[in-house]
Amino acid sequence: MKIKSSEFIISAVGPKQYPVDGLPEIALAGRSNVGKSSLINRLLLRRNLARTSSQPGKTQQLNYYKINEEMYFVDVPGYGYAKVSKSEREAWGRMIENYLRQREELRLVIQLMDLRHPPTALDISMYEWLSHYDIPLCVVGTKADKLSRNQVAKHGRIMRETLGMPKGAPLVLFSSETGEGRDELWRIIAHAADIPVASPSESEHERQETEDNG
Repeated sequence: MKIKSSEFIISAVGPKQYPVDGLPEIALAGRSNVGKSSLINRLLLRRNLARTSSQPGKTQQLNYYKINEEMYFVDVPGYGYAKVSKSEREAWGRMIENYLRQREELRLVIQLMDLRHPPTALDISMYEWLSHYDIPLCVVGTKADKLSRNQVAKHGRIMRETLGMPKGAPLVLFSSETGEGRDELWRIIAHAADIPVASPSESEHERQETEDNG
């Protein structure tokens, strides 16, 4: 997929703020500090489009990014870290559940987990919840560059087994540092969003970073 344009659109807190253009949406969910912003930036070949926070759990809205006027990435608030009140967590939970279950434009949920460690109880609960409601799902193991090649394969197997993933269910082992898994993940996203399949070039990456720094 050749990236012609990518931009932040809105931080939404409810349906009244969601885009109304009917474009397909790809949601990204995972524990706070699992690397969602870094993954978005790597996929879009941008350095700072999605801003990483020094305070994990700070994101409290659905952050919409439009790509090529064809689709949206939706960054979902991270779970399991935010130091907020119980009532705030419950409000977030209702907002996220309503979005994931009722948003007609949603085509795929990318659930990110840190490949270095087995899935946590919260990771498992989210995976089981999404599976229970038959929400299209792709699991991504992040920070693959922190492991050796043998460890990557081993930890991928542990992730599949711990989650009880059925045979053939997509699991992408990803590194925002090296770009490992990027082309594979783009193919899955493009198929879900029903858009042409191709991957941006590294030369485009270099050009875009120059523009970002300019």
